[in-house]
Amino acid sequence: MKICMIGSGYVGLVSGACFSDLGNNVICADINKDKINKLNKGVIPIYEPGLEEIVKRSIKQKRLSFSSNISNSIVKSDIIFICVGTPTKNNKADLKYVFQVVNKIKNNLNKYKIIVTKSTVPVTTGDKIEQILKTKKNKNKFDVLSNPEFLREGEAIRDFQFPDRIVIGTDSKKANKLMKKLYSPLIKKGSHYLNTSRRAAELIKYASNAFLATKITYINEIANLCERSNIDVQDVAKGMGLDERIGSRFLRAGPAYGGSCFPKDTRALVTTARDFKTDLTIVNSVINSNKNRYKLLNSRIKKIMNNNFKKKKITFLGVTFKAGTDDMRESSALDIIPYIVKQGGIINYYEPTGPKPEFKNIKITYCPDIKTACKNSDLIIIHTEWNEFKQLNFKKLSKKGKFKVFDMRNLYSPAEMRKDKINYFSIGR
Repeated sequence: MKICMIGSGYVGLVSGACFSDLGNNVICADINKDKINKLNKGVIPIYEPGLEEIVKRSIKQKRLSFSSNISNSIVKSDIIFICVGTPTKNNKADLKYVFQVVNKIKNNLNKYKIIVTKSTVPVTTGDKIEQILKTKKNKNKFDVLSNPEFLREGEAIRDFQFPDRIVIGTDSKKANKLMKKLYSPLIKKGSHYLNTSRRAAELIKYASNAFLATKITYINEIANLCERSNIDVQDVAKGMGLDERIGSRFLRAGPAYGGSCFPKDTRALVTTARDFKTDLTIVNSVINSNKNRYKLLNSRIKKIMNNNFKKKKITFLGVTFKAGTDDMRESSALDIIPYIVKQGGIINYYEPTGPKPEFKNIKITYCPDIKTACKNSDLIIIHTEWNEFKQLNFKKLSKKGKFKVFDMRNLYSPAEMRKDKINYFSIGR
């Protein structure tokens, strides 16, 4: 099939590359000419394991191309995916980029096309898109449907190739048949294909993210109780996760959730609910609890350091919101590191995906490797769960007589750390 992904960011690029890998002809279009030029040279603007190999292979096989000519890309394609950003503005999803694309589509409907919103959009957005496109000239030339994405950063290729479910929101039999054909290679491998109403598909994405955010926040609050009652939160999480109604995924205590989806989607969902004059008190509580999570971690670090940060060398291992990505959006490190610096601490950090410009306004040092970052550290903080952080010899790394380790991801055993005489702290244990 001839596909156009409008918006070559995380969702558009990953989805476009994977669709081309399934044998489709895909154009990834974007108004950012510099990004398109780099992509045409095989330069990938995001860190995502496995993506570069697929992009280069598909370009070589002439199934994947990149263009800054949006209009021409629309004319050439049968299925148009809208994959532009929907950031929150005043806690509401900002749809200006979506509607800019829709107006481009409106002027370039040369034949019947399926218009798919893959961007995360509030309920009724599809209705508004349909109204914009519905002109006498465009009569019977389109169907608008919702196909939410469920890609996890760091696991996006696998999530596309082996999805838990494929959700298609449309009442059009014609559009549904074509979308089922498009996804047939994945359906044959066992993925569930769910055809719902368009509004239901739009809400499924928000409801799913809000529920997962709730699980993270819930186990973090349970971890707070565990720390005060001398209980290991991992035992609690394991016992809960064995209940099939609950499941073990996302029951891992640690920093606040962050990234490009959970924070903005929970806020936008609450605002949408208010627009419909209903109150999502649980989701609201999740947002507030998560917002305060970094304050609890700051207090914990302060206690670990005996309220003495002055000229103390503190190392962060990982600063992104989670492992497997270079995404800094709403990472806890953005709140914790400035707090430590204000208290007089000296920050070194090592991040596998490289230095981060988000810290340009405060004085901290990026180190090219773990050894350099940890040398002579008073406190080593494991902030993200990269595999290379899971088997470290802390004594050799720090080379300091008295140093401490704060494991925010519970990667190590407290018993083993005690055995090695390491002053070790973790979450909820």
